[in-house]
Amino acid sequence: VQLQASGGGLVHPGESLRLSCTASEIILNEYPIGWFRRAPGKEREGVSCIASGDGRRYYADSAKDRFTISRDTAKNTVYLEMNSLKAEDTAVYYCATCQVVVGALLGTHYWGKGTLVTVSS
Repeated sequence: VQLQASGGGLVHPGESLRLSCTASEIILNEYPIGWFRRAPGKEREGVSCIASGDGRRYYADSAKDRFTISRDTAKNTVYLEMNSLKAEDTAVYYCATCQVVVGALLGTHYWGKGTLVTVSS
């Protein structure tokens, strides 16, 4: 398994949740890794991406100011800290290698299985 997402669950609106993506060392060192989500009845969308070298971060508009992506190379893990969660954040979240092309966040070579985040009162 190259990428493995975890940390999903059921939370109330306004609460926080941290997702983890464990990657192989090679992938973490050589590829940007990001988060994507698919909400019920909607297409998959990019959420955030962190570069492998300089750690530059990209956020989709839906994630700005509420979500923070980070990585811990010692643990081969990329995190997505999600705050002030809303019902519309309910989705299956996936981690994947990523790239930003003309302002759009795209998944590339490797994808992990998703983890379900449900935001409900």
